[in-house]
Amino acid sequence: MRTRLRRAVVTAVALLTAATALPAAAAQGQGRQQHPSHGGLSATIRYTEYGIPHIVAKDYADLGFGTGWAQAADQVCTLADGFVTVRGERSRFFGPDAAPDFSLSSATKNLSSDLYFKGVRESGTVEKLLAEPAPTGPSRRAKDLMRGFATGYNAWLRQNRITDPACKGAAWVRPVTELDVAARGLAFAVLGGQGRGVDGITAAQPPTTTATGAPNARDTARAARELLAADSADMGSNAVAFSGATTANGRGLLLGNPHYPWQGGRRFWQSQQTIPGELNVSGGSLLGTATVSIGHNSRVAWSHTVATGVPLNLHQLTLDPADPTTYLVDGRPERMTKRTVTVETKDGAPVTRTQWWTRYGPVVTSLGASVPLPWTTTTAYALNDPNAANLRASDTALGFSKARGTADVLKSLQRTQGLPWVNTIAADAAGHSLFTQSQVLPRITDELAQRCSTPLGKVTYPSAGLAVLDGSRGDCALGSDPDAVQPGIFGPARMPTLTDAPYAENSNDSAWLANAERPLTGYERIFGTIGTQRSMRTRGAIEDVAAMARRGDLTVKDLQGQQFANRVPAGDLIAADAAKACAALPGGTATGSDGKAVDVSEACGVLAAWDRTADTDSRGALLFDRLWRRLPAAQLWKVPFSAADPVGTPNTLNAGTAAFTTALADTVTELRTADIPLNSPLGDHQFVVRNGKRIPVPGGTESLGVWNKVEPVWDAAAGGYTEVSTGSSYIQAVGWDGSRCPVARTLLTYSQSSNPNSPHYSDQTRLFSQERWVTSRFCEKDILSSPSLRVVRVHS
Repeated sequence: MRTRLRRAVVTAVALLTAATALPAAAAQGQGRQQHPSHGGLSATIRYTEYGIPHIVAKDYADLGFGTGWAQAADQVCTLADGFVTVRGERSRFFGPDAAPDFSLSSATKNLSSDLYFKGVRESGTVEKLLAEPAPTGPSRRAKDLMRGFATGYNAWLRQNRITDPACKGAAWVRPVTELDVAARGLAFAVLGGQGRGVDGITAAQPPTTTATGAPNARDTARAARELLAADSADMGSNAVAFSGATTANGRGLLLGNPHYPWQGGRRFWQSQQTIPGELNVSGGSLLGTATVSIGHNSRVAWSHTVATGVPLNLHQLTLDPADPTTYLVDGRPERMTKRTVTVETKDGAPVTRTQWWTRYGPVVTSLGASVPLPWTTTTAYALNDPNAANLRASDTALGFSKARGTADVLKSLQRTQGLPWVNTIAADAAGHSLFTQSQVLPRITDELAQRCSTPLGKVTYPSAGLAVLDGSRGDCALGSDPDAVQPGIFGPARMPTLTDAPYAENSNDSAWLANAERPLTGYERIFGTIGTQRSMRTRGAIEDVAAMARRGDLTVKDLQGQQFANRVPAGDLIAADAAKACAALPGGTATGSDGKAVDVSEACGVLAAWDRTADTDSRGALLFDRLWRRLPAAQLWKVPFSAADPVGTPNTLNAGTAAFTTALADTVTELRTADIPLNSPLGDHQFVVRNGKRIPVPGGTESLGVWNKVEPVWDAAAGGYTEVSTGSSYIQAVGWDGSRCPVARTLLTYSQSSNPNSPHYSDQTRLFSQERWVTSRFCEKDILSSPSLRVVRVHS
């Protein structure tokens, strides 16, 4: 009965929208798509302003179909490029030495990417995970979505002509399978683990000569700490949930501001997904996935931030003196498993390499270029990544999509444990707030690390959270929590969680100060630190949201104001002191790093007059930004960090150093050499170019602490910051007013399509430049009243 009702509702929606809203010309143009093929998959897609699709389907397979079709329409080249990656075919089409876009792994060359992903494919890893019963493996609904997505993507390829010059006529744009879609999901899951070590996994080969020695523990710990911190700097996020105690109507509020790449395969794509009577959710999906990653339904909204938990660990192997491919566990030898992979290359002979796998995972000889892990005749390192067995993220997302409140969000996380490397922040219409660091982490307790760390691990674990355990001891196995979905990971009860606080906020620091008045403690070091210095962005965010919570009577408009306040916390801390120190320089001059005297007197007035924001019309923001990047952190502050005042310290500029005056002189020289006036509006020199037109970009970089984070690329010869690599992406401000329709404002900063020929290539980017929002059309009456409504009936 429920299925018949659902089909009737889907049919009614399609007929109603087609009859009442589709312009005649559009109906003629879509004529061949109005009638589904018999026995195939189909969906109805209603497009509203900015090309946002509202996908209606009768079941999960059809919903996946509509999602795959609509994603291909906007992002076919980016999607196709990613599918080439997970098939291990980049070297075949693009050459072995070219670099991937880093969206699906850290591989620096196509060859290492292919050796890894083809190895995953040939080992049958994904098929085995698909065959696992839920909740260990994906549910039938999740698999139906994947199957439908592949069918929808393929249908779009058959039925349409590619106009995007990035892949028009390219041989590498081909149909895909459910396995390809699942493999892409697994690639996302292991980004923080095996994905981080791809070069080291594929390069690992047994020593051919007698070799001993170990990596320097202190250097390795520092490099590991910097490597892990770079994840949040390059791809972080902000999010805050306010409880009803702080809002004007007693209902919750959620502001999500994820910072993700603006190009490539880790972009978000916006949609609404509806199965009448079953599912109704709106938000942003990572490309190539069939579920909403960050979004809202009629009762609850959620966002994610990259967590500080370290989703991998190393096991240091003691090798058999006679055979470096045999390691000892409790004195008994175990042979490594060979995984031989052959990769086709463009204009060259195939390349064959062998990877070496152990009970703990693959042997790895580095984590990035800066963390060497040499394989010697006595020692090797194996990488343990529990997310290599995690295809559960789709089920977690489905649980969120169907949730009726934050309690259901938490239950979905507990039931599926599908999130590999993010925190979750949520609010609901009943006034509840939630922060939880419910991510898949190796079950490494502080006690285990104390008992089983190698000399290297005794340095890397407390410093960076990276455990290096003695792999020669069976009693150093990770063990299991009784409530964990899979062996070797922490169970839900161990996750740092904060419920119903007036505000719950995260900006990529640890869980400790999700609410500064209710700090979270008691979690293991692998989750993150307690009592350590916070980033400038965290400090600024806590100042802002705590003040908002104290003020109370909050509405969605307050969230919108916070997103585009563009306050520069670093500027508030030091700009006035910098201006005074500048004005006190004898003769208004400072000596640059080249030893030349520079007249910096103009800079003093610009810094003093700057409004401490990173709006596009802010004069002085660019000068301060370029100066801030040159100031050495070790000599910056007079007042050091104090755990008793983690939001307020460190503070007070140490302006009396030569480092400050040198940085000031070099900054002035840089801007003048580039013919950039010191008091230029930020937007004149922080912009992106789309179809030959400059679009000014508001916001500021990670270290400045700006909530509206952007990481622009400096090109002085081209006029300043001429592109954005990462930053604010799918933004949502969500609340409720007692009706069935949530009060939601959204913005996809880089727009829906990467095709320069699409009308939705830069339309939302222009909105972002103007600090304007899209009003979410969630309810039927709002969708049907859209002046841009266009209805497409798609079928296989």
